[in-house]
Amino acid sequence: MDKIIVFLKNIPKIYRNKYVITLVIFLFWILFIDDYNIVNQYKLHQKVKKLEEQKSYYINEIKKDSTQKYNLENIEEEQEKFAREKFLMRKENEDVFIIRDKKDD
Repeated sequence: MDKIIVFLKNIPKIYRNKYVITLVIFLFWILFIDDYNIVNQYKLHQKVKKLEEQKSYYINEIKKDSTQKYNLENIEEEQEKFAREKFLMRKENEDVFIIRDKKDD
């Protein structure tokens, strides 16, 4: 028991202050123990950045698809090109040769 008393007397007076002790406990609690601690905040920040990148990617894809849709609905040459490429359609008296790479198989 004497060792504990000697140890407590050797601690500087400012660290024995009840407000400082309360502040230190509070900071420790907030930074490491709470549900919204530093580690969780960092993970959430990384997740938000990743989702924002995905959002910009999908917005760009929507723009591309909507221009392609507009072209397919309004430009006859684009309709013909799309039908030839995707559905292998052809005109009469026309031969179509399909060349595939081995990578596609």
